[in-house]
Amino acid sequence: MRAVVQTKLGGPEVLEVVERPSPKPGAGQVLVRVKAAGINPVDVAVRTGAYPLLGEPPFTIGWDISGIVEEVGPGVEGVSVGEEVYGMPLFPKEAGAYAEQVVAPANELAPKPKSLDHVHAAAIPLAGLTAWLSLVRTAAIGQGQRVLIHGAGGGVGHLAVQIAKARGATVIATASAGKVDFVRSLGADVVIDYAKSDFVERAKEADVALETVGGDHAAQTVKALKPGGVLVSLLGVTDAAQAEGKARDVRIERISVRPDREGLVELARFADAGKLRPNVERTFPLDQAGAAHSFLATRPKGKVVLTV
Repeated sequence: MRAVVQTKLGGPEVLEVVERPSPKPGAGQVLVRVKAAGINPVDVAVRTGAYPLLGEPPFTIGWDISGIVEEVGPGVEGVSVGEEVYGMPLFPKEAGAYAEQVVAPANELAPKPKSLDHVHAAAIPLAGLTAWLSLVRTAAIGQGQRVLIHGAGGGVGHLAVQIAKARGATVIATASAGKVDFVRSLGADVVIDYAKSDFVERAKEADVALETVGGDHAAQTVKALKPGGVLVSLLGVTDAAQAEGKARDVRIERISVRPDREGLVELARFADAGKLRPNVERTFPLDQAGAAHSFLATRPKGKVVLTV
């Protein structure tokens, strides 16, 4: 099979396609013929060494996959050869998603949304589960709540807007000027160009906030929440933000995504109900993974996906 391998840390040019032996599924695993692989910022951070999840190269980055089960290992039940599946197996361990074939634990995959092709299904898992864990599992958002979503034009953010709307929330979203119309098209009730407006005043008395920026931004976001509100952060939270949260009776939660079959099933249910549609700004073939990473650096709307 072909796989993207890097033998050193560095820029997009370190991603090279090589021939490798096809993997064999072990107990509880399946072999998936990958049709598409989603790209996420964490992939870039691992490639450069900024986030050394996988240690020293050589390794194959990537986690998001959508494809077809080719072989089933011993002890696997409920998954059949020929079934279309999607997921983000093994995170934060090496999954090797940038490849023609991937071995994955069967219980970390779910049936692909019937309404989506493989490209759009591969755009969901890591970003979608991050948004799901933040808003549903952690903050338990519901009907009539006010939810503030930062970075709403990005991979996690644009799915978070749709999940929040599907749960009946009023969404206040921040985005760059070039993404304001896009975020509005996702259903956000209020869209704030963060370079021109003070989001704290316009999002005042929010019940929940999803923080994707980091640094001092979290402390400012706490000020937009009502007492008893919840701030869910994808990044580290400063001491100043923690102190602000305590002073204002705001609960602060730092979350890290993990494989979650139940969450994938729920996300597929939303997609098949027409409530969740990932925006894929551009696709690249597997042998142009480096170019795909370069394009991701331009901060596109939604997601970038490799076709395999």
